[in-house]
Amino acid sequence: MSAVNHSPIKRASQSLCLSAGLSDAEVRDVNHLLELLPVALDHSHSDAKATLEHEPPSLTIKRFVDGRGLACPMPLLKTKIALRDVCVGESLYVVATDPNSQSDITAFCRQSQQTQTSDYLALIVNEVTDLSGNSTSLQRFATIYHFIITKTDSN
Repeated sequence: MSAVNHSPIKRASQSLCLSAGLSDAEVRDVNHLLELLPVALDHSHSDAKATLEHEPPSLTIKRFVDGRGLACPMPLLKTKIALRDVCVGESLYVVATDPNSQSDITAFCRQSQQTQTSDYLALIVNEVTDLSGNSTSLQRFATIYHFIITKTDSN
């Protein structure tokens, strides 16, 4: 197991920290995939790097689901299983290549907020990266759907 990544990663308007529970391979995959997301620019501070070093991470990624290459409904099913290990306040990072995953996972999170369950699922990041024009990329898939789901307390 790798150590907790204490240096926050600023992507998609969020500061992220990776949990110590992720394997070294998962940390490499997550870092590579997060690099595909747009960088959030903070124009209120002249030195964004210095600001990031002093900010606590807003999200801790506890688990990672790699749904690339899986047909619907497998990414959603793997997401549901992985959420069992995520506690309130922690996040799950999911990537998928099936276009139906976007509507499935979005609807699943929305449904969790409408039912009488103890935990709500907040869909923090719902981004699509299109790598079709990137001929130098080693990516196997042209379009990747990114989701960061945070389990929140319903109270």
